[in-house]
Amino acid sequence: MRRALVVMVLLAGCDDMSVQPKQKNYSPFVGPAETPAGVAGFREAAPSAPPVTLALLERGQERYRIFCTPCHSELGDGHGMVVRRGFPSPPSYHSAALREQPPLYFYNVITNGQGDMYSFASRAPPNDRWAIVAYIKALQRSQNATPDDLAAAGDGVRP
Repeated sequence: MRRALVVMVLLAGCDDMSVQPKQKNYSPFVGPAETPAGVAGFREAAPSAPPVTLALLERGQERYRIFCTPCHSELGDGHGMVVRRGFPSPPSYHSAALREQPPLYFYNVITNGQGDMYSFASRAPPNDRWAIVAYIKALQRSQNATPDDLAAAGDGVRP
């Protein structure tokens, strides 16, 4: 009897929540926060590549070392630490097929993943992805430069 009285008292404090006033879903006052500037939405077109500057390359090198070297290695040859531990080797950035790819190709692979590589879209914002792409292109150029490239750079080296 006493137990029934306690249950009745507790139930008296409850009301029908289905008829309580509430805001509608996705009203201006409810829902996810506004998307920060510089963040691409799901399946949104890639933002255009920024101009390549020293600051962009330095940022790209930093982000590349954080996200890419475990698999791709510092040189981009595909012999990173996890590959030495038994994971599949990614292709070398220095292969002829990848040297011919435009920057957008690398941006899309970082964004969507490819093969055994998962997407880094949630880890690297678009500006960092472009910085990594610029650094990858610089890596490719550094390992495949010709004497003519060096002479064109104006550093005084002639073939």
